[in-house]
Amino acid sequence: MSQVLETNVINTVFDQSSVLKQELLNGLCAEEKYINPKFFYDEYGSQLFERIMQLPEYYPTRTEIALLNQHSEEIAATIGKDKVLIEPGAGNCEKVQYILPTLKPKCYIPIDISADFLFECASKLQEKFPYINIHAIADDMKAKVDMPDAFKNKEKVIFYPGSTIGNYNPAEALDFLKHAREIVGKKGGLLIGVDLQKDKEILDAAYNDEQGVTALFNLNVLNHVNKLLDSSIDVELFEHVAFYNEERCRIEMHLESKAEHDFSLDDVGQVSFSEQERIHTEYSYKYTVDSFSQLAAQADLKLERVWIDDNELFSVQYYVAQ
Repeated sequence: MSQVLETNVINTVFDQSSVLKQELLNGLCAEEKYINPKFFYDEYGSQLFERIMQLPEYYPTRTEIALLNQHSEEIAATIGKDKVLIEPGAGNCEKVQYILPTLKPKCYIPIDISADFLFECASKLQEKFPYINIHAIADDMKAKVDMPDAFKNKEKVIFYPGSTIGNYNPAEALDFLKHAREIVGKKGGLLIGVDLQKDKEILDAAYNDEQGVTALFNLNVLNHVNKLLDSSIDVELFEHVAFYNEERCRIEMHLESKAEHDFSLDDVGQVSFSEQERIHTEYSYKYTVDSFSQLAAQADLKLERVWIDDNELFSVQYYVAQ
């Protein structure tokens, strides 16, 4: 279903409620329980993540924004203008604003699962950049992009900031990179934020902030699950657990059960938790430039340019599809 507003914004919503519900049920009924991190982002979850990005311990956002701001001219020169810019998992569309003035794409396509939040942000963005066509799509970030007819033959670039690629294990990350390569086509591009390997203390602090905002963000996923499944999981019976796994080069986030308990799910019956049993909610893999470029090469993506901050915390990388 598409809705054309008075501005250039075209909002498209795909109803995947049944698919999403089944995905949640599969995860909660698995032997090792899990919830896909995309379910963090209901309206309140999106607001909490905005707070996380302002925390002193959380370096990725401010470091990446500084890189995009400082190197916007170089990024535009490397990518080229008049492209179709596609952003899966666009959220509040904040980071793209640092490159839109120099990149000047013909069309910007933000994609996010949180429809109302996305459309509100897209409308505000349209007011700020009235000369750019905006086509907002409320869907999973791995969705097939329904390109507006006027831009189907334009060169395409995917913008994937925030080190979101780290939320996938390496095999899943490769699948996403292949998906990106398929969307942009030969000679298309991928501008991606990749978090770098660093001291464990820095990483542990980034996901266990003193204000407890990340803990609220993690726990809120259960509130979102309750809404989507019409269930009654007691959020108070879980606590936030996050740590850096040095062997696997990844942050792990979990929700740990404080006590033995169970709850009911429609069409499934009772789901039981033992004390200290965990629901895995997120991985965040950290890479070196070499390790990530080798992964991308398996998806026929060639590293063209890298921008890294002085403290070597974070990288913005640009790849060209072969």
